[in-house]
Amino acid sequence: MIVGPTAVGKTAVVAAWAECQPITVVSADARQVYRGLDIGTAKPSGALLGRVPHLGLDVVAPGERYSAGRFARDAAQWLGHIQGAGRQPVVVGGTGLYVRALVEGLFHEPPLDPARRERLRTWAGTLTPARLAHWAARLDRRFAGGGRQRAGRAVEVALLTGRGLSWWQEHARASGAMRPWYIQLTLPRDALHRRIAHRVDEMLAGGLVEEVRRVLATGVAPHAPGLDGVGHREVAAMLAGRLPERELREAIVVATRRYAKRQETWFRNQLRGAGGGMGDAGCVWTLDATEPVDALARRIVERWRAVTHPASRIPHPGP
Repeated sequence: MIVGPTAVGKTAVVAAWAECQPITVVSADARQVYRGLDIGTAKPSGALLGRVPHLGLDVVAPGERYSAGRFARDAAQWLGHIQGAGRQPVVVGGTGLYVRALVEGLFHEPPLDPARRERLRTWAGTLTPARLAHWAARLDRRFAGGGRQRAGRAVEVALLTGRGLSWWQEHARASGAMRPWYIQLTLPRDALHRRIAHRVDEMLAGGLVEEVRRVLATGVAPHAPGLDGVGHREVAAMLAGRLPERELREAIVVATRRYAKRQETWFRNQLRGAGGGMGDAGCVWTLDATEPVDALARRIVERWRAVTHPASRIPHPGP
């Protein structure tokens, strides 16, 4: 599993890795699952997709909910198909909840009354994201944030079961757990900020505003799943007149920096934390992403082969 904050260079490492051995990528990105939202989610280029198979992209339409639990079920099947085809599966992404759901297995969630659940969703749709997060935190003291969809889910479970989502996740029996090898990519803060600013400039030049305008024209609400992520939501606010166009770039840059910081904190706590975390010192390898990607990929392949096939040697790839 290659994890790390947005813009750290995960896709570039994957591209270099694919030069060394046949890999298939499973995307663990909660935004890249949406069809038609390519620029703002920094999906891999068509050239890379033609060379390296990717699963987990373009799974649902904007406006449709796609949960961490659903990802874990889908990804478990994808991983089985990849291994059955004799290829190396590599899970890549920065959505910690997706990674955790896949690694720790699915908990058996409580049954929720469909009619009451739909009424709650209608009510939640009338709230601003901040107000919905406020209710989620009041109903579940361990609610850690994660966007409108996550907050709505926390509210539903708490009101319909009498217990917070965090309680169910902690106490419900898990199944399908796995033991991964994490490759955590990091960058010094100033280097990451430069990459974020460069990526935002590329997105705006590549048609991010038109991408959002096109999706909104299909009738998708501005706060619907898919459009509620960083970048898309700022463009939607600008198109609605709530954000001056001259402030759009800086708003996206600042929001992306904050998001990257939350990702870094989440992975640091989950991968290194004791008791209930996803990782341990034996299966987490932190790499400095300022190194050339070819060197990083080579080190990854050599270390992986040394662990899984200690007696084997890896031929150097051709020029």
